[in-house]
Amino acid sequence: MVSRKVVINNPTGLHLRPAGILCKEAMQFKAMVTFKFRESTANAKSVLGVLGACVKNGDEIEVFCEGEDEEQALAAVVKVIEDGLGE
Repeated sequence: MVSRKVVINNPTGLHLRPAGILCKEAMQFKAMVTFKFRESTANAKSVLGVLGACVKNGDEIEVFCEGEDEEQALAAVVKVIEDGLGE
């Protein structure tokens, strides 16, 4: 398992469109992709899971990837978050 902390920098946080972009990126990999925010853990491959975490601009999440392509999954998910999730 690999993990990395990343700050959500898009202005609106993880609302529907950025959540969809995050999920689409995570679903390209076989690895399980989750993230922890405050006391909850969410499945990054589930739009409802991502939305339910209520992550806002400036919040820090920790992304976890576990599986055969975990390194590539972590790098791709962190990059899409750092690039602003399409916003």
